[in-house]
Amino acid sequence: MLIIGLMSGTSADGVDAALFEIEGVPGNMKTRLIHGRTDAYEPAMREAILQCCDAERSRVDQIADLNVSLAEVFADSAVRLIAETSVSRGDVDLIGSHGQTIWHSVCPDGQVSASLQIVEAAVLAERTGITTISNFRARDIALGGQGAPLTSYVDWLLLRHPRFWRAIQNIGGMGNVTFLPPLNNERDRPIAFDTGPGNALLDAAVYHFSGGKLTYDHAGEIAKRGRMNEEWLEVLLQHPYYQRDYPKTTGRETFGTAAALDLVAQAAARGLSETEIVATLTSLTATNIAEAYRRFAPAAIQEVILGGGGRHNPVMVAMLRDLLAPASVLRHEDIGMNSDFKEALVFAVLAYESWHGRPGTLPSFTGAKGAAVLGQITPGANFSQLLLHSWSEASE
Repeated sequence: MLIIGLMSGTSADGVDAALFEIEGVPGNMKTRLIHGRTDAYEPAMREAILQCCDAERSRVDQIADLNVSLAEVFADSAVRLIAETSVSRGDVDLIGSHGQTIWHSVCPDGQVSASLQIVEAAVLAERTGITTISNFRARDIALGGQGAPLTSYVDWLLLRHPRFWRAIQNIGGMGNVTFLPPLNNERDRPIAFDTGPGNALLDAAVYHFSGGKLTYDHAGEIAKRGRMNEEWLEVLLQHPYYQRDYPKTTGRETFGTAAALDLVAQAAARGLSETEIVATLTSLTATNIAEAYRRFAPAAIQEVILGGGGRHNPVMVAMLRDLLAPASVLRHEDIGMNSDFKEALVFAVLAYESWHGRPGTLPSFTGAKGAAVLGQITPGANFSQLLLHSWSEASE
């Protein structure tokens, strides 16, 4: 099948759109990236998203409007993506859309009660004519799970090593890890959870210090000029989230702009400079990842595969190499996968699995009572043709 994956992460930088060819079944699945593109949000759109993610500033009418206007942006990305390939729109079978997370509601005991991803699937199906699968997290939450991290199931399908344990570490707005047993190990189960803030606190601090001119610390240049403050770092690591057992997830409601500005004020009261604050927040991400490995890794991790925007920060990557030694720290490209479109691949694969009536996660990843088929289907103009083709395949 030809499937488009659409993704916008907690950093709200833009839309990742990628077209994949996917075939096979779990245990023997093949994926091929045909083409991908990233469309950065206009500053006004990014600000609208971040405002809707802020409980103090958001309004229900704004969220309702953003659900539709952001869907138009997603649809435009999908149409532009197809136009840049030799594939016609009628040849694309499905769109798998993660949408944009606005709120991930975690109770005091760590249980997730709800998670809201917007981007109206009806707009995607109408503008493209392609059947769209969306709202992937809700079914897992209904089963008592965290609804995340969803990348872990695709890691399980595609990225296990033949002989040793791997950690697949994403560093987006939040960080999440999947600990994968090797293919020759049928005894141990994989586990996954959010390690904590990835780039969210760091990006918000940089945006604040630059007066909105910078959205992130490019190549770690600001952190390089600063010195990590060990005393403040120890205070930051006392946050209750790091002490919680897995399965666990988090988001901007805990580690977003409001939290970042509060931390900046605390650091300024301690007399820390802007560069010291950025250096320490960079170290916080690397350290909370390493501490999660120390506490929860089921076995010695020999290889760590980095993805997400954090992999471009050489200061953060150098810290991780030191903290996670003797494990090798690699990028997805080192094992033949495109890092830039990894999350788009995730939702293309989940859409593929959902269309075939197969589960999209494992209970050991999310803490759910069982595995479930994820997502909701919004028929496009190709829906009847897609059904006929699927029935034909099933009867062969």
